[in-house]
Amino acid sequence: MSVAWGAAPRPPDLPYNPCMMDEQEFRRKSEIAIDALKKSLIAAEDSAQMEVEEQAGAVHVSFDDPAGRFVISPNAPALEKTGEKLKPLVSRLINEQLGREVVALA
Repeated sequence: MSVAWGAAPRPPDLPYNPCMMDEQEFRRKSEIAIDALKKSLIAAEDSAQMEVEEQAGAVHVSFDDPAGRFVISPNAPALEKTGEKLKPLVSRLINEQLGREVVALA
């Protein structure tokens, strides 16, 4: 393959990935997931001594003891993935924050 001086080689064509969703589909699915998560968090508010609010499409979870705040937003996915589903992941993180098992989001 010949490359002109100063030009980067062209990457090979990548095959189409039918499993990959577009931005509009991601937004639609993330809104549904965040809304369901928000409802579950609100139902668990009293038992976990936390406050749940929605601000600009993101869910904010605030803790008094120990002090802390989680912000769950519908931004495009990051490269870091644990493979966990959203509700079990948030349940685990809340329980770690509180230092005891008090939340199991349904």
